[in-house]
Amino acid sequence: MHKSVKRSLEKQGGITGIETAIILIAFVIVASVFAYVVLSAGLFSTQKAKEAIHAGLEEAKSTIEVKGNIYGRMENSTLQEVYFTLATTTGGDTIDFTPPSGTANYTNLVVISYTDQYQIFPTINWTLTKLNSNGADNLLDKNELFMITVDLSIVSANVSDPDWLPGPYHKFQLEVKPPVGAVLVLERTIPARVDEIVNLY
Repeated sequence: MHKSVKRSLEKQGGITGIETAIILIAFVIVASVFAYVVLSAGLFSTQKAKEAIHAGLEEAKSTIEVKGNIYGRMENSTLQEVYFTLATTTGGDTIDFTPPSGTANYTNLVVISYTDQYQIFPTINWTLTKLNSNGADNLLDKNELFMITVDLSIVSANVSDPDWLPGPYHKFQLEVKPPVGAVLVLERTIPARVDEIVNLY
């Protein structure tokens, strides 16, 4: 009788050990799957964060800069054109400076806008002159200089008050917006004494 009870208990102990082992193995498997999911999510989040930081740096980085003075052409004491020379910054990317076609369907990548206290023109016509490059493309590369001529005739043609004309003491702002990188802001004032060509300060 005593031997029978002992055998019964031994059998139950063996079954309990197997059940415990199965439960532990199941727990380890579930924990492994959970850990994999958490690590995968963490790695994905880290990658997305890196991409966002990289995109932010690219957007904030200046890619073009002005070389030299900014000049204006006056006609009847009214500013008609603005001239400035651009170059890429150190480490800056190549910029496509194909100018606007002059039609309503603008295809240029670089947009130049005009603002003063009276008017805003989100996009305005401009042309370029290659100063030290004879390449067939309009890509501003390292060590190249492009002179940009901004046509402001539309500004004076749209004023309803003569005081709004861009003449002496008039302050205005041009924004050069490349497809990648920071916007180049040019804020200038027309001098009191004007000739046909003036140095804008």
